[in-house]
Amino acid sequence: MTDDELVLAVRTHVAGRRLPGPASAEDVTAFERVVGYPMPELLKRIYLEVANGGFGPWEVVSVTETDDWFSDCSDITMAYRGFTAPDDVLPPGIVPLMDRGCAMWTLIDFRTADGQMWDWDPNLCCVRHAPAPIGQSLAQWLTDWLQGKAHEGPYSERVPIASDCLNS
Repeated sequence: MTDDELVLAVRTHVAGRRLPGPASAEDVTAFERVVGYPMPELLKRIYLEVANGGFGPWEVVSVTETDDWFSDCSDITMAYRGFTAPDDVLPPGIVPLMDRGCAMWTLIDFRTADGQMWDWDPNLCCVRHAPAPIGQSLAQWLTDWLQGKAHEGPYSERVPIASDCLNS
């Protein structure tokens, strides 16, 4: 699917879910400054053209605080800062996008134009080895969701945990 088709498909899929209105361009730009990388264009379009959070299989975190909380974080800045300070567990530019419960998150890499997706699952080993790429772009991840193939637990595509994990 093209980005135009994906934006339309996401809009159609969430119609009637009473999601917040689209985010403002100023709020998206402000968050990009926090991260230090541009938001992948497809994600930016969905935030700007569809909704300020709540889309996706487990409701993506909003760019700014809304009356709806889609995780324990009020917005994506709070989520990002929670993952980057004080321990700098995530590499800069990897952004928590969706809280899957049980300490698991789906993350997106702002350092890549296509928004490569990552998994965060400290239940598999430890916090140091919790983040791992899953080898999917945002477009592929959204397509899976739209086709009913969203993941509920650990991502089977994730890069294996390092053998030097003290907890494995």
